Amino acid sequence: MSKGEQTARAAGSGSETAPRIPSDTPRKATRQAYGETLRELVQEGFDLVAVDADLSASTTTAKFGEAYPERFFNVGIAEQNMVGVASGLSLTGKTAFTGSFAIFGTGRAYDQIRNTACYSNLNVVIAPTHAGISVGADGGSHQMLEDIALMRVLPRMRVLVPADYLSAKAALRIAAETGGPFYVRLGRAPVAQIYERTDGFAVGRARVLREGSDVSLIACGTEVEQALAAADLLAESGVSAEVIDAFCLKPLDEETLRRSIAKTGAAVSCEEHSVIGGLGAALATLLAEHPGILKKPLRRVGVQDSFGVSGQIDELFAKYGLDARYIHDCVVECLS
Repeated sequence: MSKGEQTARAAGSGSETAPRIPSDTPRKATRQAYGETLRELVQEGFDLVAVDADLSASTTTAKFGEAYPERFFNVGIAEQNMVGVASGLSLTGKTAFTGSFAIFGTGRAYDQIRNTACYSNLNVVIAPTHAGISVGADGGSHQMLEDIALMRVLPRMRVLVPADYLSAKAALRIAAETGGPFYVRLGRAPVAQIYERTDGFAVGRARVLREGSDVSLIACGTEVEQALAAADLLAESGVSAEVIDAFCLKPLDEETLRRSIAKTGAAVSCEEHSVIGGLGAALATLLAEHPGILKKPLRRVGVQDSFGVSGQIDELFAKYGLDARYIHDCVVECLS
């Protein structure tokens, strides 16, 4: 663990309540933070480069390339080569960020991520966009629902799943400041603003967004917005839900999660990812290692071992049980 990571984890112990943002605040996709944040980091003196696989307009690394063309490398439709080039550039002392769609940036280049970036503990950040089922109409071939599982299992890899634009900026900054391999999961669809500021995030830290006493809703990424909406629905029927943003899935903030579940006695995980190998699986492992704090059966909201299909985002979230109403119903069933 680097000195920067040790400092971040020490500063990130515990939890705090984040402010609620007005509902009329403009929605922004987490991918919009990518090119902008890299540009800001270079302006601040960070020695970094970006390597893309011919998708720079979609990933927004094109914005970075326009400002710093000497630091931007487009390798074409070749994700394996992208990670290899990024790894080589990192050996010159730079932090190398890679961009593609999550289906290609993790799945197609898995060997290179494992055996080059992680095995050699290089300063390579895998930060693809278009993760999850919210890719929408592109369909099951492009809806990556297994990437968190793939990245979590890799030694030395840290996994950050931001819930909104500002937390995405924070995640990218953390990766640049800390060093070593990182996975930062970014999405295509505009999402609600959850946070007012980019500070308060750290490796190994979750954030309590809403205090509650009856159930712990532990969410990541796009599902943080759905969990907050579900908490509002539950409040109408007298159920007090605590909502936690599991911003960092590896290493997991075990202290904050255990403390919350010990208080409520019930837990529901919420993720735009397969229930196999993601947040729900990480939470199940944690609870198995700390028996007795959970009084009700754990419920895992996520995609139930299937591929996605083409459709509008709202339709897909309803079809696969990812929306606020389904989370609400899971809590009611759990508590009953």
